[in-house]
Amino acid sequence: MKLGAFSISLNVKDIHISKEFYENLGFEVFAGDIKSNYLIMKNENTLIGLFQGMFENNIITFNPGWDQEANKLEKFNDVREIQNHLKNKNVVLQKEADESTGGPASVLLTDPDGNTILLDQHV
Repeated sequence: MKLGAFSISLNVKDIHISKEFYENLGFEVFAGDIKSNYLIMKNENTLIGLFQGMFENNIITFNPGWDQEANKLEKFNDVREIQNHLKNKNVVLQKEADESTGGPASVLLTDPDGNTILLDQHV
């Protein structure tokens, strides 16, 4: 199964301080809008999302249909295919994609240790 680009989405207290911290580690702004309290930072193939005041916990994020450069992949598993696979494996989903639609959608689940996983398809 192809889950697409991987990143960690961090709930940060102060986006300006976090931006500077990750820049010191060699990350650069890749996408986002600091005025809207979110940035995507990149260091080679590693992506970290910084989100201030948008959610409570850190989130493991996969983007079906995207590579690490946010380019559309020719071949990928649609988030609805992944959702059906997970449901067939009896994985409990907190949020499901509408299977009657196509294109952008998301699925939300929690791993056995309480970590939130977001499958967020933009294409």
